[in-house]
Amino acid sequence: MKVQPRLRLRLSVAELVLVGALALAIVVMAQLSPQFLTVRNFFEVTRFVAEAGLISLGMTAVILTGGIDLSVGSILGLSAIITGALFHAGWNVWLSALAGILAGTLAGALNGLIITRVGIPPLIVTLATLAIYRGLALGISQGQAYRGYPEGFYSLGQGYLGPVPVQLIVFALFSLAFVLLLGRTVFGRALYAIGNNETAARFSGLPVDRIKLIIYSLCGLLSGLAGVIFVSRLSTAKADAGLGYELDAITAVVLGGTAISGGQGGIWGTLLGLFIVGIVRNGMTLAFINADVQLVFIGLILIAAVTFNQVLRRGRR
Repeated sequence: MKVQPRLRLRLSVAELVLVGALALAIVVMAQLSPQFLTVRNFFEVTRFVAEAGLISLGMTAVILTGGIDLSVGSILGLSAIITGALFHAGWNVWLSALAGILAGTLAGALNGLIITRVGIPPLIVTLATLAIYRGLALGISQGQAYRGYPEGFYSLGQGYLGPVPVQLIVFALFSLAFVLLLGRTVFGRALYAIGNNETAARFSGLPVDRIKLIIYSLCGLLSGLAGVIFVSRLSTAKADAGLGYELDAITAVVLGGTAISGGQGGIWGTLLGLFIVGIVRNGMTLAFINADVQLVFIGLILIAAVTFNQVLRRGRR
């Protein structure tokens, strides 16, 4: 089985192409809006990237094993609502946030349990839980938004450490952890092995089901953390939080070179893909392009990314 255990510091040819695509996206978006190339807007991009990026890290691990998680946006919304509902019920705000993250972790674990114990494909399971978790968020909130939190809580989503947004620092730390996890650990090698050939991985003695349960739980945890940051950034918790984030995360991961069939890819590519998606969304928003048109463009980027990766794989063969 072909695995990629080492920590890479140099970019591959595909990742260098992504660097070029990122530069092109910056040039195009700067032409669409004069406000794009400003320091203030740069930090706005990083705020979006931090939330979608946390989800993308977990999604990278899931897709590396040949899985998928369509429920991450709904988990974000559910975690946000639980955080807001518990705080307004009298809980300490940080305990409420912790409960929201725990809820996200349990939601991800439930995905993993159904996939590994019942044997239903991840696409079907997470498509179902996408609706279930969003429905739970709507049911808990009864359609209302939870606003008004202590000033200290806003430091997570609106605060700065020097000139750098706090949530960007949080995202950078998790990104570094994932780079090390995938490049330096036995667990990381196991993800690649499962994605390349799950049957062979089982025969080699890897605890495949346990590993899958861990990564789906981890994906849920990161989605829950993104939900808490979302509440802190916007000062409100609402049931439609995270709507469409699953598309952005999957696009970033696949655009970054992670094979949708598993076994190939990594965090560096995901980070490049994430910034391309974030810049495109931000630039189109500044140019007053409707959200539905933005979805069309993100969908086209996803198709182009899959096509490009398929061509590269055939070329290698």
